[in-house]
Amino acid sequence: MKKITTLLASLALIIGIAAPFAMATAVGASNESALCEGSGGTWTANKDLPNGGSCSTGNGRTVAGTLQQVTDVLIFLIGAIAVIMIIVGGIRYATSSGDQASLTSAKNTVLYAIIGLIVAFMAYALVRFIFATFNIN
Repeated sequence: MKKITTLLASLALIIGIAAPFAMATAVGASNESALCEGSGGTWTANKDLPNGGSCSTGNGRTVAGTLQQVTDVLIFLIGAIAVIMIIVGGIRYATSSGDQASLTSAKNTVLYAIIGLIVAFMAYALVRFIFATFNIN
């Protein structure tokens, strides 16, 4: 049980840390048309848009919209995992029967789940900030 808890907490932490950097790299690319074409989209030049054009994936959705949807799904998954781990930690705490090692392990489970949740929300806020800063729709 401890290995599964550690694995899930580590996974949530890694995703929470890596996701904003991956999104920032994709969003912050200097050549929007190359980014669009590299992601399977079609670039349409338009001088009136802030970045000089728009990117469409062919089905009416933009690459930025797809990235935002992926971010939304990831934040949901991380949140769900964190809530499950908090519940597991609470159950382990309640059933520890005063064993000091079990109490410490249960407290750490809850603590790491909360830290993972905070990191995930900070990553989500960072990605949204980047989208808002670069006026990406």
